[in-house]
Amino acid sequence: MDTGEMYARGLARRKQMFGEAEVEKRMAASGKFGAPLQNIINAYVYGDVWEGEGLPDHIRSLVMLGITAASNRPAEFRVHAKGALANGCTKQQVQDVLLLVAMYCGVPAAIETTRIASEIFAQADSSSQA
Repeated sequence: MDTGEMYARGLARRKQMFGEAEVEKRMAASGKFGAPLQNIINAYVYGDVWEGEGLPDHIRSLVMLGITAASNRPAEFRVHAKGALANGCTKQQVQDVLLLVAMYCGVPAAIETTRIASEIFAQADSSSQA
């Protein structure tokens, strides 16, 4: 598969997980300077790795939550927590990942991301009740 096909497939996956407006906003954030990075993200991250057959999407999302929490990347955690919801992850699964992060990486690594996850699940709950 050529990179153009991977790019198109990855862009479609990103929009499915995070919403079209959010993806467009993130892609435009760094302008022309950031375009090469966005190409890599679309083609290789989402068009290739996320399209692999070894893990189901909800497991990939849980792995991403663990990685972003453990590496103290709360902004990326927020993005992937929303994607985790779109991929069918449950509150219990996310909470369990964050407890593992707390135990293996330290409580400070899990504090902010636990707050973010709580906020995102509360928003999702209120949206589903409306």
